[in-house]
Amino acid sequence: MRRVAEDVFQIALTPRDGINAYLLGDVVIDAGAKVNAKRLIKALHGHAVGAHALTHAHPDHAGGTRRLVEAFDVPVWVGERDRDAVQTGRPPAPETWAQAAVARFGSFEAVGVARSLREGDDLGHGFTVLETPGHSDGHVAFWRERDRTLVLGDVFLNLHVVTTVPGLHEPPRILTRDPRRNRESARRLAALEPELALFGHGPPLRDPAALKAFVAELEA
Repeated sequence: MRRVAEDVFQIALTPRDGINAYLLGDVVIDAGAKVNAKRLIKALHGHAVGAHALTHAHPDHAGGTRRLVEAFDVPVWVGERDRDAVQTGRPPAPETWAQAAVARFGSFEAVGVARSLREGDDLGHGFTVLETPGHSDGHVAFWRERDRTLVLGDVFLNLHVVTTVPGLHEPPRILTRDPRRNRESARRLAALEPELALFGHGPPLRDPAALKAFVAELEA
């Protein structure tokens, strides 16, 4: 675990920042895959944990959620349109046959949801909920304006999914419900000009111009 901003800690759950969770004050953001749960729980010992929020309901973000909840007895918060997926352990029906094939292996342990997150909600510790659909229907990001810190889940990746070489990428199409909507969310987040962008996959980025340049090259 390493401090990256005031009351913000990155928890790298795999080498090279391949899968990340975060601690915002006492709110744990994402939980990695089921296999990462033990590492996450160990990293959190000694820290106050009051809630668990998900950027979206995919198994590499919600796979460790049930074990985290059992370890710390905390409520789960998730974007409104991903709530059913978390409570059933299955992401929504994919849009294409290729996504359907991948989704057969995309289940995770179901867990109850205490709170649906909506645009403008107060997450605590200065962070506000932003609805950023596309990669999943209920994908959300967390924005703190006072220091321009953004936790953005998988709207962008900051590594190549195969080589793990750092660099900005769109999330894989085969895992994205609606690539066009995800690009809209990406443009919205880049326009915020975050001084610190924190990704579900990849190292932190302190270069708002890089985000703006990246989205400028995306298809409409």
